[in-house]
Amino acid sequence: MLSFLTTGTILGLSAGFAPGPLLALVVSETLQHDMKAGVKVALAPILTDLPIIVFTLFILAKLSRFHHILGIISIIGACFLLYLGIKNIQTKGVQINISTSAPKSLQKGILVNALSPHPYLFWFSVGGPTTIKAMSVSLSAALFFIGSFYMLLVGSKIFLAVLVGKSRSFLQGNTYVFTMRLLGGVLIILAGILFRDGFHLLNIL
Repeated sequence: MLSFLTTGTILGLSAGFAPGPLLALVVSETLQHDMKAGVKVALAPILTDLPIIVFTLFILAKLSRFHHILGIISIIGACFLLYLGIKNIQTKGVQINISTSAPKSLQKGILVNALSPHPYLFWFSVGGPTTIKAMSVSLSAALFFIGSFYMLLVGSKIFLAVLVGKSRSFLQGNTYVFTMRLLGGVLIILAGILFRDGFHLLNIL
């Protein structure tokens, strides 16, 4: 159970801090309006991801007996994590662009997250298989994984909204870059674990 809690925490932190459309919107809404607007954007994944999770788990449960298919999905997930890890290591900060528009921060966040391919790809290739694996241990393990993931995903974006509200230079500073590179290294390790699981399911190892 502790391993799933740790995995959810690491993945949530990485997703929360990683540059992308939702983080850019958190930053722009915070700078353009206030921290409250940025926090509203940060909450968007809680509202948009539930249907994605339910659909993904339903599909993967149907495929649970097809080990070769699950092996391929694990390898796809490993490639996705490897890509994210390399991107994190290469990050040099977040460019901040501000445009004037009406607040409606929560609606913008929901739209951006719903139209982004990342939640769908993450839950199909990484989050879903990990949740299924956790459920084979216990329902509590699965809830620990999902709960820790979203707590850190949303919490880290709220944290960034607060920091950006107080210091516009944080996302281009050494602390942020170091954190992203450290998380990138951890993601590459997790990718290696998924590769191993995928090869086991394909009877290669």
